[in-house]
Amino acid sequence: RRMAADNASSVTEFILAGLTDESELQIPLFFLFLGFYMVTVVGNLGLITLIGLNSHLHIPMYFFLFNLSFIDVSYSTTLTPKMLMGFVAKRNIISYAGCMTQFFFFCFFVFSESYILSAMAYDRYVAICKPLLYTVTMSPQVCSLLLLGVYGMGVFGAVSHMGNIMFITFCADNFVNHYMCDIIPLLELSCNSSYINLLVVFIVVTIGIGVPIVTIFISYGFILSSILHISSTEGRSKAFSTCSSHIIVVSLFFGSGAFMYLKPPSILPLDQGKVSSIFYTAVVPMFNPLIYSLRNKDVKVALKKTLGRKFF
Repeated sequence: RRMAADNASSVTEFILAGLTDESELQIPLFFLFLGFYMVTVVGNLGLITLIGLNSHLHIPMYFFLFNLSFIDVSYSTTLTPKMLMGFVAKRNIISYAGCMTQFFFFCFFVFSESYILSAMAYDRYVAICKPLLYTVTMSPQVCSLLLLGVYGMGVFGAVSHMGNIMFITFCADNFVNHYMCDIIPLLELSCNSSYINLLVVFIVVTIGIGVPIVTIFISYGFILSSILHISSTEGRSKAFSTCSSHIIVVSLFFGSGAFMYLKPPSILPLDQGKVSSIFYTAVVPMFNPLIYSLRNKDVKVALKKTLGRKFF
């Protein structure tokens, strides 16, 4: 560890490239992402408050949604304020410690998000395929254990990636071609990273994205076959609408994440990678509460009740 610290100390700060170097775009982009961030914070905190205040939403589905909103608002806050500063600052600098801290929390929340999405898929599977056993299968103890697993995988992802990066040396070049501290652009700067480091990234990301995707696919396989066996059209459409929000969120999040990481860097230049990471760091956290609240009767009812209580 001491050796790692000595090596790393040759670089005390990084310069972040930001999203674009075109000066006329900086201010419009600043306001665009400020708008995204405000919608993200208001939407997710609003959903957290609604679920907290309305006892009829104290069921597993909303317990996980509550945590999804918490994760979204947290990891948006890990990245967006620094990115916004980059649009208006003369030089977009981040200290070595700041970079590592941002990277740690970014990994933690992204891993937690992919596992909470798979826990939500499992919850939908039990609700649709085993409705009679639902309250037993998704008991408070089971939900707490699932949540422990979600944040446990978050810690695993963050610690694995950090361990991978602590032992690489950054020589002279400290220009990070990204708007945040992320593993691939940091590995590109090091003078002693090898294919082993890239292999570790690939393995960790596969565990972080691959395992939840497989879980989600299996869950939806069972859900689909159950829905097709429902005889009434009304029952079918109700089951579909229960899952549709989750499917949209999963596709947005994993699609853009896989696009960024599960490919050799040579195939996709980083600038396109920046665009796909914008998608899952700024756009997805903003859309999640909108998708879940606009497509969900319970949330709309809760919103009306809560607003009614406040105003009348």
